[in-house]
Amino acid sequence: MANSPPRLYEATQSITAARGLPAYEISNHAVPGAESRHNLTYWRYGFYAGVGPGAHGRLKGENGHRHAIANEPLPETWLKMVESWDSGAVTDEALSLEEQADELLLMGLRLTEGIDLCRWRKLAGRDIDKASEQDLAHHGMIERLGPDRIRATPAGMLVLDAVVADLA
Repeated sequence: MANSPPRLYEATQSITAARGLPAYEISNHAVPGAESRHNLTYWRYGFYAGVGPGAHGRLKGENGHRHAIANEPLPETWLKMVESWDSGAVTDEALSLEEQADELLLMGLRLTEGIDLCRWRKLAGRDIDKASEQDLAHHGMIERLGPDRIRATPAGMLVLDAVVADLA
């Protein structure tokens, strides 16, 4: 039964694509042009506010740095915090450029459009490791979409955490 999850995932991809709902993200499907703009904000590593218990956000702080914010997950505790302090946030930390580059990889490689390597390079301060990229491409896990864009292949989507770890 160990092969069931990949087979179910692959069957889902095939069935939804055949019905005019191709995957635009590892677990989201839509008619082309009707993709969720809300979800694309996350996957394209945009800024977003997390509102409510357990919500997470990525906002630009006063210092211009991207902040990772997480709210208290227990609704009762979150509500008491908001009533007392006007915030239910339990963490608010500025992310380093390296952390942002890692998050960009993690989120962006979920998309069939992949990531812009120029944007990644600007955050990481370096190029993607060529040996890792070549090895992953050789094994069919990633592919280039032009000189400055890479994406995970369908096979790479099955082991995306490992692909991201190798590239990061």
